Amino acid sequence: MTVAGLAAAALVTVGVLAYQAAATAPAGPGGPRASAGPALGASKAPRDRRHPHALPAGSGKGERVVYSVDDDRVWLVGDGNRVRRTFAVTPSTVDPKPGEYAVTSRSNKITGSDGIPIEHVVRFASVDGVVIGFSAAEDGSVAKPAPGVRTGGIRASRADGDVMWDFATIGQPVVVVR
Repeated sequence: MTVAGLAAAALVTVGVLAYQAAATAPAGPGGPRASAGPALGASKAPRDRRHPHALPAGSGKGERVVYSVDDDRVWLVGDGNRVRRTFAVTPSTVDPKPGEYAVTSRSNKITGSDGIPIEHVVRFASVDGVVIGFSAAEDGSVAKPAPGVRTGGIRASRADGDVMWDFATIGQPVVVVR
């Protein structure tokens, strides 16, 4: 009876641990992670009207990148929920869904899907075959992409792109909010 009880307890423990691991593991390359808590960014994240560039409430915890698709703004958040830097970005034509992602790949210099040479590419999601990531144009431009062209490049200035490159290494959480 003791062996059977120990075996049952071990199976329950393994099941609980497997459930916890599945709730926090990445869903796959660029996929949002499941969360045991409420869905991040499921609705418009509350903003501090007196401080419109303040970190959105409900945008997660810990060191992370926060991207608001409605405000076209990024926050680089360090230890203690302290904002290290915030900056405006030019959105791509394809938006990632709200949720928690992780940086999956990076490229120092490439040509963007719009044909513009870009640097410091930090990729974190994919939507219907369009890869989503932050980057900076080598010429410093932050022009909006052509309408009707499906692009995933969220453009920052070169200075902000440099800071993003240093901050957002592989595995860094990226939280997308409305």
